[in-house]
Parts: sequence; structure tokens; C-alpha cells
Amino acid sequence: MNIHEYQAKQVLKGYGAPVAAGVAIMTAGEAEAAAKSLPGPLYVVKSQIHAGGRGKGKFKELAADAKGGVRLAKSIDEVVAHAKDMLGNTLVTKQTGPEGKQVNRLYIEDGADIDRELYLSILVDRTVGQVAFVVSTEGGMDIEQVAHDTPEKIITVAINPETGVTAADVAKLNGALALSGEAAKDGESLFPILHKAFVEKDMALLEVNPLIVMKDGRLRVLDAKVSFDGNALFRHDDIKALRDESEEDSKEIEASKWDLAYVALDGNIGCMVNGAGLAMATMDIIKLYGAEPANFCDVGGGAGKEKVAAAFKIITADPAVKGILVNIFGGIMKCDVIAEGVIAAVKEVGLKVPLVVRLEGTNVELGKKIINESGLNVISADDLDDAAKKIVAAVQG
Repeated sequence: MNIHEYQAKQVLKGYGAPVAAGVAIMTAGEAEAAAKSLPGPLYVVKSQIHAGGRGKGKFKELAADAKGGVRLAKSIDEVVAHAKDMLGNTLVTKQTGPEGKQVNRLYIEDGADIDRELYLSILVDRTVGQVAFVVSTEGGMDIEQVAHDTPEKIITVAINPETGVTAADVAKLNGALALSGEAAKDGESLFPILHKAFVEKDMALLEVNPLIVMKDGRLRVLDAKVSFDGNALFRHDDIKALRDESEEDSKEIEASKWDLAYVALDGNIGCMVNGAGLAMATMDIIKLYGAEPANFCDVGGGAGKEKVAAAFKIITADPAVKGILVNIFGGIMKCDVIAEGVIAAVKEVGLKVPLVVRLEGTNVELGKKIINESGLNVISADDLDDAAKKIVAAVQG
């Protein structure tokens, strides 16, 4: 689960991280009061969407030379003007795709005198099986570009879970970021704070880009991107309350209610499969035959009739879907249960696109019999290769 920058900063502030004063607003009418509550005279007006690259983004509705989704303001009137300009418009960045995202919230923050911009993130490093800091002196830039052009400028420091952040770890991080004086002292407290927040809140990613050294020599978290492990949200009601469903795909939201592993993609062939590996193989073979999957959908190994029907309805609700491939290997899940779920869903929502069903495994003959006797216009397939060929041919006409 992702949250907005201002929410991430509030979480980190609760642990003692240094962040600027700021106010989140949802209407332009709130901008003046928000700015007046801050020290000034420099303000930053930030679009709040679940995507990076906001500063370099462009608004669809504004002129091509209009400023991006993060803007400086040197007066309260300028803050208000930016708020009116940005709220309700669609911001397009490298991470949103061409469709962009509508800006429904802004974060008005006190400005900072920046001396240096640094990069810091914390993630689970699966190569060593530990939480690790990833840092670089090249902050404020796309870290992927830094990794490509100057990989030696990215330093990884793994943290032993039994000891937490030690003095030796702090020394490595301070050295990697070229911190000295007051900034190095701030690092001694900040690095353990961020690590503690990451572990205690079950974060999947904590990214600060940039972490800045101000002209007074102190550190400040200038931006914050945080995502959480969805499997651990049951023990964090405070984090669940921060969820902004308007930033999420409606199909993925509905899928989460049924505990379905669903990710919307850009293709036109809907997939319903049991098992993540089989789902990946199904998407691969669709691409092999010249088409693109519209989703990743794993109904799981023990799904019942209702869950299968829910998955089918989510897939058919996507207007981009021009054909559906159901690919089931019945082990724990029985093929007849899948067949009954598909039929129930089709009878409820109708079938307006080609449907190819490939069943194999437990009760496969019964499952095929149920499909064949349903009266539905379903294309049967013998194996995965056959299924992929048939759905691609049906969609491509």
C-alpha cells in the first residue's frame, strides 16, 4: 500500500525525523490559510499523487510551458495561484503513464535553504536477506539514471537485524554521503530513526529523495515516498486509515476485497489463472503469440465458486478486455469448481467477448462436462499452447 508524501512525513515525524512544517489541502480555498500558518517567506506547493517525477511533470489541461507539479512560491498570493492552477487538473509524469493522475490534494510546505541534495532509501535486500540502506551523494535525480551512469556512486549498507543500526553502520552511511559536522551528528540520530520506522511499520520501501543538507549544516527530509507490506496491514490500523483509494485502480481495490492477487496491465486479453507461476507463464505465452495481457490475476490454490465468479466479473468489467483466457491446473482447486464459478459469473454479467477455457488436473472431465453442457459460447483448449493460440486468434479476428 502506498501513501502520499505528506502522510509519509507525518509518520516519520512521529519517530523524530526532521521534516519541514507543512499543511495538506484539498481545495484552493484552503491555500491562503495554510500558507499563513507557515513561517515563510518561501513556500513549496506540491501535488500529492502516488507517482514520482512530479516536479518534471506536465499538466494536461495547462500550456506546455506551464510549471510542473512541484512549485516554489515567494508570496501567499503565489501559493493561492498555484493551488488554483493545480487542483483538479491531470498531472502526467514518467511514472503515471500518458493518462496521468488527477491532483486532488496539495501539500504546502515551508521552504528550505538547500546546500546539498542526497539520496537515501531503505528496502529489503533479498541478496543478503536483510534490511539495507541505499544511499548516494547524487540526490534529487532519478536513482535509476545514477545507477546506469555512475553505479559506483550508489552505496548499500545492510543492517544486522540482531543489532540494528550500529555506530559502524552510521560511520559508513556518513562516509558514503560525505557528511561532516552538524550533518554527521544529525545522521547519528536520523539513520536509526528511519530504520526503526521501516521495521516497526512493516514498510516495503522508504525513499527520501532528496535528503538535504541545509545551509545551516543540518539534515532535513525534503521528500518522502513510503509503501507498506500489504500482508502486514492487519496489525497497523493507523496506516490502513491513510489509504487513498482514489489513487488506486478500481479493479485492484475490488480484487483486494476478495483476496485476489490482481494487477491491471495495458493489454487486451484478460487472464484468470490459479498460481502465480502459471499466471506468469500464461502472460508470457500470450505475448509470444503477438498479443498483450490485460491483467495478472491469480485466484489462488483454494478458491471457491464465489471467489472465481468475483475474479471473472472484475476482468469483464475492464473495457480494454477484448477476450478472456481461463487457465486452470486443478490441484487443491478442482476443475469443476472453476467451471461452476465461471458459469455463474457469465450468467450474471453476460459474455460479450471471446472466452477460452483450458482445464487440467483434479476433476477435469467433470469440469469440461459442466462447461460443454452450459450452453455458453466457450472455446475449449487442450493445453496452454493451444489456449494461447485460440484466444489471440479470436481477439485479433
